[in-house]
Amino acid sequence: MASVEIRGARKSFGSTEVLHGVDIDIPNEAFVVLVGPSGCGKSTLLRMIAGLEEITAGEISIDGRVVNLVPPKERDIAMVFQNYALYPHMKVYDNMAFSLKLAKVANGEIDRRVREAAAVLNLDELLDRYPRQLSGGQRQRVAMGRAIVRDPQVFLFDEPLSNLDAKLRVQMRTEIKELHQRLRSTSVYVTHDQIEAMTMADKIVVMRDGNVEQAGPPLEVYDRPENTFVATFIGSPAMNMIEGRVQVKNGAARLQAGDGTLLPMPPTAQARDGQPIIYGLRPEHFALTGDSAGVQSKVAVVEPTGAETLVVCDLAGGEVQVLFRERHHFKPGQPIRLDPVAQEVHVFDAESGRRLN
Repeated sequence: MASVEIRGARKSFGSTEVLHGVDIDIPNEAFVVLVGPSGCGKSTLLRMIAGLEEITAGEISIDGRVVNLVPPKERDIAMVFQNYALYPHMKVYDNMAFSLKLAKVANGEIDRRVREAAAVLNLDELLDRYPRQLSGGQRQRVAMGRAIVRDPQVFLFDEPLSNLDAKLRVQMRTEIKELHQRLRSTSVYVTHDQIEAMTMADKIVVMRDGNVEQAGPPLEVYDRPENTFVATFIGSPAMNMIEGRVQVKNGAARLQAGDGTLLPMPPTAQARDGQPIIYGLRPEHFALTGDSAGVQSKVAVVEPTGAETLVVCDLAGGEVQVLFRERHHFKPGQPIRLDPVAQEVHVFDAESGRRLN
């Protein structure tokens, strides 16, 4: 397997620049997920790694070799697409073997590789079927098998689970992760689903408008988002954002919201008195209190999911989402008091959106 290095990568279509100098390190054997909203440039970047799109400026290296001008077939990569791209007139065995036949690999070696990949993906009983006789999950496994038999240095996945239903997506997510742990293959995976990114990645790269907003291990990105975009994009339900100004009194800093509500701030917040900020707190970081402590709020909507209950509350002149793992029988309009966990508060500059603590 191999590492991938992207340095100052730019991509323009005519006068429109869609990638603005991207720098990413993908270590050997890592599973890196490029995540972001539609149009952020993640699929374009993946296609540039594959050689399906030309790079306008910068460098892309695979295993230390700059591949800017190397044709796709010589980059030693394999790509799994969103739409499977199987040959409908070929059986599963022939679909998986096709690229090896084109490369004139010996028949015995082809048979060995196909059957080994089929065993890894539980496709042994399906080798004589046509794609039309398979379920969506089985077709996706065949597409992965076709990539595995090539034994590439790098696997590229372009939103491979988008066409599957919710239950099958969860199953395939697990299968892809198990496959990576077994093969220890360098993998680059593109998705707009931040749950997929959080559960599958060794490293997440969050993109927006052709730029990398943050890169790092999933829990690091979740716990210490560098700006308001990352904070609201990573995490479901999204982080609550409350606008206000810093009030420093007796050496302690608090947020004063627009309606006058005062909320505690962490001692690590680097903010001055009167500074406009955005106060971020994840839904699970509110505590329910029954006394005069905390902040007065009112229940607006209750959404029980079984293991958890999501409650939308009116607080500080707006709505916040609060996640309870205990069961509460709230009713709309019911007053409750919430205590923000100060050490879990994220403070962002109101103008730039950058993290202040």
